[in-house]
Amino acid sequence: MTKHKTYFNWSSGKDSALALYHILRNEKYQVDELITTVNSHFNRVSMHGLRKELLTAQTNALDIEASLIELPEMPSMDVYEQKMLETVSRLKNDGFTHTAFGDIFLEDLRQYREDQLRKQGITAVFPLWKRNTKALLQEFLDLGFKTIIVCANSKYFGEEFVGTIIDENFINDLPPEVDPCGENGEFHTFCFDGPIFKAPVNFSIGEKVYREYKNPKGDDTICKSDSDKYGVWYCDLIP
Repeated sequence: MTKHKTYFNWSSGKDSALALYHILRNEKYQVDELITTVNSHFNRVSMHGLRKELLTAQTNALDIEASLIELPEMPSMDVYEQKMLETVSRLKNDGFTHTAFGDIFLEDLRQYREDQLRKQGITAVFPLWKRNTKALLQEFLDLGFKTIIVCANSKYFGEEFVGTIIDENFINDLPPEVDPCGENGEFHTFCFDGPIFKAPVNFSIGEKVYREYKNPKGDDTICKSDSDKYGVWYCDLIP
């Protein structure tokens, strides 16, 4: 059976890791490249704030070719879509027909991705779609994955939350309004070990920083808020 040549949209976090685990085990797909958006101003993974050096160490441990989409500090939608178009066009020319995401239940986001990719003749795949997020997190831990919280919405969490390694007690300790996988952007993670890794990614915990940002209208990013600003706690991880 001929496998679909597939690239994976890699965020560096736990949902990406579990989705990649599942698609690597699916005989329909051959994952030949990981794609990650990075903030070129700070040299960090977009939204997660993870150093590019740790992303490289992580993808090396996964032993899959990896590429970056370099974005400016605060890209407009036009700039974002142009950068994505350039990357998707290159991948299509390289023979890729499918792409996979770690999204779970954000309908608008899925629709947007599918609409944009359909124009380029690329089929989007969502290995975790509509699965129970509490069950997903439990499966993640049961499989032996390890992940640490690198940023969190200050609406729900304080400084002590970032830099925490997710364990069995994590789900029960979450505020009731927070999704267990942080699917609404409540928090983001860095996955550093698990069954798809050739070896664990080593790091140390650096400083914790609080930042505030303007809240764009209709924004669906990490810290959606009713106010005109939102706050984010970051934990810097050092290679």
